[in-house]
Amino acid sequence: MAKFITAREAAELIPDGAVIGVGGMGLSGFPEEVACAIRDLYRETGHPRNLELHQGSAMGDHGYGNRFVGWDKQRRTENDPEPEGVRGLSRLGEAGPGLVTKWYGAHVQSAHALNDLAAKGEITGCCIPQGVAVNLWREIAAGRPGLLTKVGLGTFVDPRLEGGRMNEQTKENAADLVEFNGEEYLFYRSFPLNVALLRGTVADEKGNISFMHEGIINEGLAIASAAHNSGGIVIVQVEYLAKADSLNPKDVKIPGILVDYVVQSTDPMAAWQAEGVYWEPSFSGQIRKPVSAIERYPLDERKVIARRCAMEVQAGSVLNLGVGISANVGNILAEEGCLDMVTMCSESGMIGGVPCPLPNFGSSYNPEATIDHNSSFDIIDGGGLDMTCLGLGECDAEGNVNVSKFGRRLIGPGGFIDITNATPRVVFCGTFTGKAKLAVKDGRLEILEEGSVIKFKEHVQQVTFSGRYTKPGQRILYVTERCVFELIDHRMTIIEIAPGVDLQKDILAHMDFEPAVSDNLKLMDEGLFREEWGGLRSAVMKEEGA
Repeated sequence: MAKFITAREAAELIPDGAVIGVGGMGLSGFPEEVACAIRDLYRETGHPRNLELHQGSAMGDHGYGNRFVGWDKQRRTENDPEPEGVRGLSRLGEAGPGLVTKWYGAHVQSAHALNDLAAKGEITGCCIPQGVAVNLWREIAAGRPGLLTKVGLGTFVDPRLEGGRMNEQTKENAADLVEFNGEEYLFYRSFPLNVALLRGTVADEKGNISFMHEGIINEGLAIASAAHNSGGIVIVQVEYLAKADSLNPKDVKIPGILVDYVVQSTDPMAAWQAEGVYWEPSFSGQIRKPVSAIERYPLDERKVIARRCAMEVQAGSVLNLGVGISANVGNILAEEGCLDMVTMCSESGMIGGVPCPLPNFGSSYNPEATIDHNSSFDIIDGGGLDMTCLGLGECDAEGNVNVSKFGRRLIGPGGFIDITNATPRVVFCGTFTGKAKLAVKDGRLEILEEGSVIKFKEHVQQVTFSGRYTKPGQRILYVTERCVFELIDHRMTIIEIAPGVDLQKDILAHMDFEPAVSDNLKLMDEGLFREEWGGLRSAVMKEEGA
């Protein structure tokens, strides 16, 4: 039976050199109070130290420094203070060098303090695909040697490129290249897990954990199983305690037989449901929010891009949306009255509803179903999506895309590699250049000041998506506000251009490579560049062939 302890007592249980697993996305599932206690104990005593940290998705605030991007000031009570510092895994980096010395994760950007240490070479480790990270826990729990998959081939995770290594100080690859039945695979090795640090909403007296107010179920069960079966300990932070046997058994997501210690949080800021909201009941299923209450975005180049991406949706399809501009596609579908024609989902495990952009990415308004993080990637890896729309940091002549590293800034792939590996229709999106000043009006695009950041380069800094490893039948598009590219025979080809834009002056002159130009070059729909559009429903039906 679980023992109930304080956050400080939980921190004191962690030995030097422990391998620690943390589950969640954004701030969902993250045990903030326990993380702060670990940080404070290290500052006072120098222990625990030399920790090896493993995570899946981003855990923390996507803002930088002491900023909170999009934080809407919704608080538990009117007297709660605004959050200070940067929350999430960055708490462990605030202690400085020595607390964490090895770090493995799919998305590491939002743990800013740890990220800074890794950029300086004071932490070693690897970035791996998110689906691999969350499903490797199940291999560990079951006592299997690791995970064999094609996910990551041809990307920076492939040992023939960078092996997923975060920095020059990291010497070990994230995976081994192996041959099985005459085909290439990557093998991600299992490892023993000493400590699981998790969060739920309610624990009963036996340690059974409910995720009642969590929008995302995450991979907590798999991590708890991995730690328990490795002979480690499982620590779960919760907000509320309940009498034994009072929880509905179907609401228990981590059974008490796996839980060693429960910490009831005392800090009202230690259990945010997402980065931008303390608790939104439509994320966790207590209410359904009217679609009219979902934010409508003003007309600008980002909205144009999201609208054009939405035109690729087919009626009846299952659609995954990434972070950034791509997340706004859901709002466009809602605004255009097309939610009934498509099922949107998030790799976090949200099925149906409207996926949220930052700062609440990973959550969805009014989901039809919420499954665990691991199972979501089973669907994705097996080809269960029809389409995905993802961000575009930089792109090159071979159609390779980089979203995972820029200069010394480490980001990681998140679910990008997994999702693009098996989805038949992949749409990347982003502005054509960085820091341009643009105007959208009267059905045209005006370039007021050219951007200083070139995004279409001869070679990307890091390969997060490989244009050479596309599957037969995959359609790959790259949507910007100025033009649309398609990857045809492994060559970037311009197939559409925006009204008001000159092909040579506004596009080709600001690329580091020369793309092909379609013989049937089309004009992008002028309606995309007007305040009111109203053309999506017919586009979606046309895609279906109706």
